Amino acid sequence: MKGEGKRNSKCLAYVAAFIVFQTIIILVFALTVMKIKSPKVRFGTVAVENFTPSTTNSSSFDMRLVAQVAIKNTNFGHFKYDSSNVTILYGGMPVGEAVIAEGRTKARKTQKFDVTVDITYDKLSGNTNLTNDIGSGYLMLSSQAKLSGKVQLMKVIKKKKTGEMSCTMRVNLGQRAIQDLKCN
Repeated sequence: MKGEGKRNSKCLAYVAAFIVFQTIIILVFALTVMKIKSPKVRFGTVAVENFTPSTTNSSSFDMRLVAQVAIKNTNFGHFKYDSSNVTILYGGMPVGEAVIAEGRTKARKTQKFDVTVDITYDKLSGNTNLTNDIGSGYLMLSSQAKLSGKVQLMKVIKKKKTGEMSCTMRVNLGQRAIQDLKCN
């Protein structure tokens, strides 16, 4: 009879240890895998593909930018996003726009693709800042994009998340190149 009580207390200790171990595993799982974050949307590289100054107006020209968009998904589930737009701004005014087609970024991966943005400054002709910037050889541009979609974990949990991009860049008109690309 003495050994039976000892055996019962040993069994109870093993069950308690198993419950504590399972609780720790569930807690770690909930704090790492189940924590869903918004994806990061950034420009990777931006290239000036075409630059055509106007022959009639010194503050008007057309330019084509080819930008690599990178969507970084740090979640353990894929991010499926809807179609969206990338807008290029000069002095807060939109001067170009490109479409980001709907798609999906796999779990813990970065998806990269190129978008082409045609920029026209016809709307801004007469803007003294634009004339001064063209004269200096540098243009300050900014970009904005917002990708809305859902992160899906284990085909059961779906959570809406939005990735936003805000970048600034300086275009060197003489070299037709992008300098100082900074994304938040």
